[in-house]
Amino acid sequence: MAYDFTTLPDRWNAGAFKYEHMKEKKPDVSRDAVPLSVADMEFLDPPEVVEGLKTYLDNNVLGYTGPTDGYFEAVQSWMERRHGFRPEKDSFITSPGIVPALYELVKALTEPGDGVLMLSPVYHPFRFCAQEQGREALFCPLIEGERTYDVDFDLFEKMCTEPRVKLFLLCSPHNPVGRIWTREELTRLGDICLKYDVIMVADEIHGDLILPGYTFTSVGTLPEKYVKNAILCTAPSKTFNLAGMQCSNLFVADEGLRAKVKKEGHYPTLTALGYESCRLAYTCSEGWLEALRAVLGENKRLTEEFLAARIPVIKPFELMGTYLMWLDCRGLGLDKDQLEQAMIDGELFFDEGYIFGTEGAGFERLNLACPAWVLQKALEKLEAVVRRLGK
Repeated sequence: MAYDFTTLPDRWNAGAFKYEHMKEKKPDVSRDAVPLSVADMEFLDPPEVVEGLKTYLDNNVLGYTGPTDGYFEAVQSWMERRHGFRPEKDSFITSPGIVPALYELVKALTEPGDGVLMLSPVYHPFRFCAQEQGREALFCPLIEGERTYDVDFDLFEKMCTEPRVKLFLLCSPHNPVGRIWTREELTRLGDICLKYDVIMVADEIHGDLILPGYTFTSVGTLPEKYVKNAILCTAPSKTFNLAGMQCSNLFVADEGLRAKVKKEGHYPTLTALGYESCRLAYTCSEGWLEALRAVLGENKRLTEEFLAARIPVIKPFELMGTYLMWLDCRGLGLDKDQLEQAMIDGELFFDEGYIFGTEGAGFERLNLACPAWVLQKALEKLEAVVRRLGK
């Protein structure tokens, strides 16, 4: 089937977060501006999901609804087919989203004053779910290389020796820097966590969005001792542009850990359409995902070539997984506030690097999940901004 990745959906007055945030930043923003910030896509949803939901609505009542055997089988088969492991049905905990789940996990597995460890710069809700519940967010800065980042394992282990550290939040693939962790790196992190009795929570929401030429290793494929010390968080939301359906699946293999999470946390049932959209995505939309990955690969190439030829002062970091490119804008010589204002003035609305931690100051996170012509226009705007700055 041929899929449409060229049409730009009209989300201007649809309540889309990224559009509303854009209008807050610049109330007189042009009607044709497209924000490339918040991590959802400026693509039409998979037609198999859209048509399947229409059929569902024609034949079902939207009453209280729980997961069906077909739902569980769809998720299990997807994980087995795409990622190499099959979660047991008993290990499932469903949640309206991974961010709400992180809040519940922090509440269930730590006490006020405990430390929650994360690799930084990192997706900012990781920090919030600790700090807003009276825990201490502890940051192990990644080691910045020429075009990628690595884990500082010595510092990570030193931080894990602190008795207050009870939980490690792993972003895999890593948002915002686009890094895929290798099996060896995951195993080393797992060994340190086991050694110091630290539970690993692996957020793999971007695990399906792997750029051509790269492979992803799920924590779920590691040896049993690591899996039993981990909570694995997955969702179809990023993969299929279904964040509004509010459907996520957590896998907790260890029975004791699972009982503790369920006892302390509050995990409501999902919506009928949330369950069904997930089932449809995982059973009917694999072809759409493969077509999407090719489009994202081309958008990555377009961006890298444009920056190299026309804005070499901005350096892209290597994007391995996610559709979020990490741009080093420090060569512009601006502080974080000046950089943000320059982008707003140029009607460019990325995610500012500083929101991901102090290490992100001077960076921008560019969402590549949009039609190529939209991306081209954004890059041309970026070039105009840099020229006005005299760079």
